[in-house]
Order: sequence, then C-alpha cells, then structure tokens
Amino acid sequence: MPELPEVEVVRRGLAGFLPGRRVAAVSVSHPRPLRRHVGGPDGFAADLVGRGFGEPRRRGKFLWVPLDGVDALVAHLGMSGQFRIDDPSTPPAPHTRVVFDFEQPGPHLRFVDQRMFGGLWLSPGGAQRPAELAHIAPDLFDPDLDLAVLVRRIRRSRAGIKRVLLDQSVVSGIGNIYADESLWRAKLHYDTPAADLGPRRVRALLEHAREVMVEALAVGGTSFDSLYVNVNGSSGYFSRTLAAYGREGLPCLRCGRPIRREAFANRSSYRCPGCQRPPAAAR
Repeated sequence: MPELPEVEVVRRGLAGFLPGRRVAAVSVSHPRPLRRHVGGPDGFAADLVGRGFGEPRRRGKFLWVPLDGVDALVAHLGMSGQFRIDDPSTPPAPHTRVVFDFEQPGPHLRFVDQRMFGGLWLSPGGAQRPAELAHIAPDLFDPDLDLAVLVRRIRRSRAGIKRVLLDQSVVSGIGNIYADESLWRAKLHYDTPAADLGPRRVRALLEHAREVMVEALAVGGTSFDSLYVNVNGSSGYFSRTLAAYGREGLPCLRCGRPIRREAFANRSSYRCPGCQRPPAAAR
C-alpha cells in the first residue's frame, strides 16, 4: 500500500497540473471506487462538473483537492490506486475506473485501481480539511505536529512499538515498509512495548522515521511492482536502498546477520536478529 512518501509524490505531481483547471466531464467505468460518495457514480459526475480545482493537499495517506475553495475531492489510493495525467489520445491503462476531462485544453486525469480498495468522494465543506479525516493524526511532515505531545502519547501505550507506529490515529502516514526501516535504524524489535521506551528513544525513532521518508521522497518513493507509480507513470527507486524490508535472508547492512521475515498482524515484519533483539519478556 502506498505510504506517506508515495502519496506525497502523487500529490506533488497533481500540484503541478490540477490547480486552476475546471472539470468539463467525468466518466465512470466502474462504480466501486465511488462507493463512499453519497450520490453514487451519476451523482459524483454531477457534483464535479463545472468545479475548479485548487492546490492538492495531504494528511498521512489521504489526498484531497479543494473545489472552488469550499468542498473537496478526497482520494485514498488503497492498495493499487493511481492518478495518471495522460493525453486523451493515449489508450487508457488497464483498470482505469474514472476519467476527468477539463475545460482547458490538454491532458486529462485518470484514476486507475486494479484491486479497487481505493476510493474517491466529495466532502462538502472539506476544502481546508475533510471531516472524514478527523480521526487521522498529523504526520511527521505536518507543521501542526507537536512532537512532545506525540512522544508522550506513544509512551502511554503498552502495545508493541510497531503497532503504535502503524496506528493512523496516533501518527499518520507510516506503513509497514517505513515502520520496518525506522525500527532497523533505531535497533528496536517491533514487539518492544512503547511504554518501555524512554522519551529520547521514542524521539530518536520518530527522527529515523522522518529521515527514511525524506530519503524515499527524494527518489520517488518505493515501487515493488506497477501498482504504485507517479502521475506520469514512473516508478520510485527507494526499494534499491532498503535495509530491512523485503531483504529476507540477505545480510544485515550493519552486522551481517541474515534478515528475518516474521508474521505480524496479517502481514510481515523484517528485522535483524542481531541488532533488533526481542524484548526481555518475549525472550
């Protein structure tokens, strides 16, 4: 699933194209991506036609684009959602679900989603921040983030530190890939209770998380397959520099021990058994 760096790459791509464009037509080829829109596919098209797009915004893994400074088009990419800016003469990519045409000449915008866990909907009055995102916490790039408050909140939890990092109501934008990378940099096992970590270690972990996402942003995010691409169809290259995630059996870049892949909450966690030892209770 695209995480903060990938969604931010998409947001930046849209920001170079969408502001000032006005919707002329909306074509829907499959209703599922619009399941959260109250009016369904027909209502979605009617609600968007004639509206002008503003500067795309993001919180965590969610995107939204203000409409005439009042409402917002909200998007969640899910597992495989993509926005593609294409010339209308270009054959649509497989799994294209929604197409936006504009009054201005030039490319149009396509929403592509193979697995259809993503979605689009209109949020009335959501230009500044959609009400549907009220439960989503600030991310590590949010200027409104109070780091001291976040550190205290994390340390109040007895859950394993990775579960806390993945909780989008605590801190948003961090998914499985960047949680594993951050924990490797911090030399922490994913099951270490958050409450057992001192404030300095929690702060250092969050700094590692921000650093790794900054590095991922610089190379377009992490792409393992064609399910995540930028708005121009290009892939990200951070997978080439991952230290833990996806490196099962390969030597740890720090100590040389083979990286392990272990089951974690219906997914996988990757860690070094030498650098990231289990907490004492687990041992």
